[in-house]
Amino acid sequence: MAQLKRISGELIAENENKSLKQLAERHKADLRRADLTGADLRRAYLIEADLTGADLRRADLIEADLSWADLSGADLTGADLRRAYLIEADLRRADLRRAYLIEAVLRRADLSGADLSGADLRRADLRRADLSWAVLSGADLSGADLTGADLTGQYSAGQSSAGQKTKKIGSES
Repeated sequence: MAQLKRISGELIAENENKSLKQLAERHKADLRRADLTGADLRRAYLIEADLTGADLRRADLIEADLSWADLSGADLTGADLRRAYLIEADLRRADLRRAYLIEAVLRRADLSGADLSGADLRRADLRRADLSWAVLSGADLSGADLTGADLTGQYSAGQSSAGQKTKKIGSES
């Protein structure tokens, strides 16, 4: 039986005939503080989902669509978001340490104050994303498109992991 619970243990939904992915898709409007630790959410359709403060540590979100979703304050430590769509997603203050965001589409996403330490962002689409005051130490940005991205609070004359001057990247439009 699949059960969808909040971090506090409160039951959101349960169904013996549905998978956790199906329950999450059905209840996407209110998944605040949901405990989805290690959940298999591959290719899940979670557009506009409210995942504020959700626990998604080590979740499999490969090719999931989280566009316009609210993931502010969510814990995505070690989550696999390869090729996921996070267009205009709210990831303010999210914990994305060691997350896999290879080829993820984060166009116009708000990652302000997010912790991306050790995250793998190779070939990610970060065009016009807000990375102001985000922690990028040890993040791999090789081949990432940062055109028009806001990198306020990053080392203005330092090197990003992509080997480009952050000052130049942040000033492109």
